[in-house]
Amino acid sequence: MKPEQVKTRIQELRKVLQKHNYDYYVGHSSSISDFGYDQLYIELQTLESKFPEFDDENSPSRRVGSDLNREFESHPHRYPMLSLGNTYNKEELAEFDQRVRKLVGEEVSYFCELKYDGVAVALTYRNGELFRALTRGDGNRGDDVTHNIRTIRSIPLKLSGSSYPPEFEIRGEVILPAEGFKKMNLEREERDETPFANPRNAASGTLKMQNSSLVAQRPLDCLFYYIPGEQLLFQTQSESLEKARNWGFRVPEYNRLTNSLEKVFEFIDQWESNREQLPFDIDGVVIKVDSIPMQQQLGFTAKTPRWAISYKFRAEQAVSRLLSIDFQVGRTGAVTPVANLEAVQLAGTTVKRASLHNADQIGMLDIRTGDHVYVEKGGEIIPKIVGVDHGRREPESEPFRFITTCPECGTPLVREEDEAAHYCPNDTGCPPQIKGRIEHFISRKAMEINAAEATIDLLYRKGMVRDVADLYSLETESIRNLERFGEKSATNLIESIELSRLVPFPRVLYALGIRYVGETVARKLAEAYLSMENLMEASQEALEQVDEIGERIAQSVRFYFHDERNLQLVARLKSAGLQFEMEAPGETVSDLLTGKSFVISGVFKHHSREELKSIIEQHGGKNSSSISSQTDYILAGANMGPSKYNKAQKLGVPIITEANFIEMLSQ
Repeated sequence: MKPEQVKTRIQELRKVLQKHNYDYYVGHSSSISDFGYDQLYIELQTLESKFPEFDDENSPSRRVGSDLNREFESHPHRYPMLSLGNTYNKEELAEFDQRVRKLVGEEVSYFCELKYDGVAVALTYRNGELFRALTRGDGNRGDDVTHNIRTIRSIPLKLSGSSYPPEFEIRGEVILPAEGFKKMNLEREERDETPFANPRNAASGTLKMQNSSLVAQRPLDCLFYYIPGEQLLFQTQSESLEKARNWGFRVPEYNRLTNSLEKVFEFIDQWESNREQLPFDIDGVVIKVDSIPMQQQLGFTAKTPRWAISYKFRAEQAVSRLLSIDFQVGRTGAVTPVANLEAVQLAGTTVKRASLHNADQIGMLDIRTGDHVYVEKGGEIIPKIVGVDHGRREPESEPFRFITTCPECGTPLVREEDEAAHYCPNDTGCPPQIKGRIEHFISRKAMEINAAEATIDLLYRKGMVRDVADLYSLETESIRNLERFGEKSATNLIESIELSRLVPFPRVLYALGIRYVGETVARKLAEAYLSMENLMEASQEALEQVDEIGERIAQSVRFYFHDERNLQLVARLKSAGLQFEMEAPGETVSDLLTGKSFVISGVFKHHSREELKSIIEQHGGKNSSSISSQTDYILAGANMGPSKYNKAQKLGVPIITEANFIEMLSQ
């Protein structure tokens, strides 16, 4: 390559890698596989080393990507959190082994661990108690997420035993186990929110949430693997982790100590074949020199330790030809592109369709009909396209143009300024949206009406059901002669509809399908207002005072009840006899806090947050998750969030301690 071509390529690589760094560390999303990223990174490093005249101190090769968030305080790391060198082949592992043995000049034992696919954190303990938790950040400074880390039940707040140092740091990986991830995504779908792509993204996004009470509701876990800087306490990596177990840290047993490179390869092969059996995701294996004196002798480069390396599993990929792109319309109107592929075997299944996410994804990868594309499963819910084989592209191919009108009803699509998706705004005339709302209404966690998706489609096509209220006008005589129906099936459907009139108010509210109102939010709103009428009259500010109801949810509820069509639908459902009221939950102890609104923040000595919320309600008070001018008190514990503190100061809202609160009740 000529120097001008090299310079252009280096600039292209830097731009692409900077974009991927931002997406991964700040946006908590990824549009490229780890293998694809590493290949670009290696290419950039190679070109920069051969052509030093194009050096740039701001090159992605000169620093670790950052996940710093301005909403969190940041602190310097006691010891820099360096990255590990990555390899995808055993030849490079053999070279690593040769370098190590040459430098130390004696026999070497390796400690092999799984490479957990989550979010790296560094925890500091003082006198046996958790003091601070930082994210990796840029490697030198990290975000303080202590208030969120405290909610993870597997992390000890106080250590066991007495042999730990007065102050030390331990590093681990915050993960989201597979079962918890599945459950959480189901709940997001019920709230009309986009499911997380994989557990790593979910863990990363959760750890950066401002509301630690919401973090506590998510099943995060933490697996520990390294104690830096305390070499005098231990002789080996394996000994340090055994000590950590004794102190109360969760250190998985999936590891192996060996002095043979062949045994290292066996460990890699074992877990590359069996990783699906683990209750959490891994993306490789980490190989460390076990001896801590040897680690000190080997030392570090500017970015990586010389005594450790990671062998990364390749996410299984396949190459297929893109035949066409379909567009699916959901019940909220979101339009999702889906790739139709020539059938290909991938991870034990036949794949014919793959996710394309949105127009930005298609444009970034420059995906065109007829291309040969790389399809990958990795940690994704469904297969996704991660790249294009440009060398096999037909010369006459043209860039793909995203549709401008709804594929179902022809309505021009819209795209909000901060939204990635295109939407069909024709919510009253677009068939998939109408049928989707009905399917949500009859679902098991909503009205629990016994009807299949095909039944709803049939009733819609016959013009018998155009909205959810039409279900309560159906009669056995009108449907028993339809295809798929007989006397018994028609009777069963009508009986199921009749029984749904007894479904309690919180589930009726959830069944309406108000955007962002999932099961939990619907129950909170129902318990706060006790009737549909009260809820319909509530102002946005009043809604935000309800526990766990923020600005976005409050706006969505107000928007729904400002629409005349929705008001008419609610009136028809009320006439049909649905449950639009409920009794107040719980027993009232006193009216001491009647009319008072509380926001709880931090960690408390004598009560859990849920216990404090219950006490407030039992004495007539209300809980809210957000601070406003209507808030009467902030009940603050240890590690109160800085954003809440600053807002309370700005609005002049009194901040009281747990002791103040107990004294208030005693009066």
